Amino acid sequence: MALLDLKNLNSALEELQTERGISRESVLEALETALAAAYRREYGKRGQIIRATFNPLTGDIEFRQAKIVVDKTLVRNESEEPIGEDDHRSRFNPEQHIMIEDAQRIKKDAILDEEISFPLETREDFGRIAAQAAKQVIMQKVREAERASIITEYGEREGEIVTGHVQRFERGNLYVDLGRATAILPYDEQIPGERYRQGERVRALLLRVDESVRGTFIRLTRSHPNFLIKLFEAEVPEMANGVVVAKGVVREPGSRAKIAVHSNDEHVDPVGSLVGQRGVRVAVVTSELGGEKIDVIEWSESPAEYVKEALKPAQVLEIELHEEENRAIVSVSEDQQSLAIGRGGQNVRLAARLTGWKIDIRSMGGGNLAEATEGGDIEMAPVETSAPAHESDSAKAPADATSLTNSADESEEEKKE
Repeated sequence: MALLDLKNLNSALEELQTERGISRESVLEALETALAAAYRREYGKRGQIIRATFNPLTGDIEFRQAKIVVDKTLVRNESEEPIGEDDHRSRFNPEQHIMIEDAQRIKKDAILDEEISFPLETREDFGRIAAQAAKQVIMQKVREAERASIITEYGEREGEIVTGHVQRFERGNLYVDLGRATAILPYDEQIPGERYRQGERVRALLLRVDESVRGTFIRLTRSHPNFLIKLFEAEVPEMANGVVVAKGVVREPGSRAKIAVHSNDEHVDPVGSLVGQRGVRVAVVTSELGGEKIDVIEWSESPAEYVKEALKPAQVLEIELHEEENRAIVSVSEDQQSLAIGRGGQNVRLAARLTGWKIDIRSMGGGNLAEATEGGDIEMAPVETSAPAHESDSAKAPADATSLTNSADESEEEKKE
């Protein structure tokens, strides 16, 4: 029998597969489940297991009743009471069970828990309630298939940069249209100070795909350190092919970041690769992050050298390591104090987080200027010096640790001040 318009059905199947990524098989399976539910509601008996088979070529539908092969260890008779609390046998129902001896008369090799099916009378007329129930089943199955498709597609892209358009704002959260799905950029994953307009293009890191009772949520981030790494990988071929690797990265989103890099090829300069000619590469990343300053430093196996690099653009005179306390005491000249500490201790705080060492900044006279832990906590000490420790390095320090500006020129500006 041909109950369905095959032309419209095939058109709908193609549309679902193209626009929503739902396979034909998933929709046909949903259709068969819905038809079986409609048949059971309209013509079935209590406890019956109805199966429907749809032929997409001819439009014919076949209905069958399935029965599960059981024996006395799996079911008990209707009049038989359970034998103690450990008797987990279900009650025998002739509409859904068939004893194994009877099943083997129909099919010689029948085994326990196997389904034996019997043809049912073909029906063409389904009531309104049954048809509505079938529609609900199809919609539910399609939503489940679409959710599974989204999880499969975007789950494989976790940790990658995705591009979308701002759809709407809700309680500080940003909803981004990715095409096939809508993602959420939570308020605490946004870069402070950034403002977005509806329809504006936005790039972010796909953090994870969460599945809950309320649905599937694709979470994005622009404040995560890995977003910085992925942006550099897109701009720097040496990072994309693995010659230059990021050994560590810390950020205060929207303000400043430090990234430590190492080259697996001695002929490739890791810092120069990220900075690019005249700072072009790092400038592109800085622009994407809304002007966030980026210090690119070279990673070193030597803790002393690593701490020294991490404090750039400041020039370090001496480093004294106390390994038992995981503490580094760093001495700097007076004209480098503000650069070493940074605005509000930002430079030394990021350096401590990057290296994992507690860093004490001291002047050459022996006075303690600032102390930062590896967790980023910082204590500022009052300093009597011509270069105040609270002075901002943002107006003096280069955007990266190498060649965007000349740190020697910065020192001259400090002296003039």
